[in-house]
Amino acid sequence: MTNWLDSRIFTLLEGGLDGLSLRNKVMADNIANVDTPNFKRSDVNFEKVLQAALKDKDLSNIQLRRTTAAHIPATTVNGNFVVQDNSTSFRNDGNNVDIDMEMTKLAQNSIHYNALSTAFTSQINMLRQVIQS
Repeated sequence: MTNWLDSRIFTLLEGGLDGLSLRNKVMADNIANVDTPNFKRSDVNFEKVLQAALKDKDLSNIQLRRTTAAHIPATTVNGNFVVQDNSTSFRNDGNNVDIDMEMTKLAQNSIHYNALSTAFTSQINMLRQVIQS
């Protein structure tokens, strides 16, 4: 018997949730370093995360990249999903984190995560209804 949860839709939803979760961690790091001199903001290349989910169903090895040894170790990114923006400086101290932009992106990310989470729950509920019938 095949695994019902091992379908393309669940793989896409799981990969999307993993990518949005990683993006949330990166944005939290940006916000935490808003006053750090010479800190450069980072973002997640969401498309690469989703492509990796389609190729490799196990994204548990995704880890955050540290740019200096002083950063708190979390996880490091396999596949270069995190992209650092070195093109701009928002302030005179070399920091390019715009707190208003980061908070807006964090809110957008939360909305996307909630939408995918709702879709995942709907898929589970459909399976539950089939099983109970």
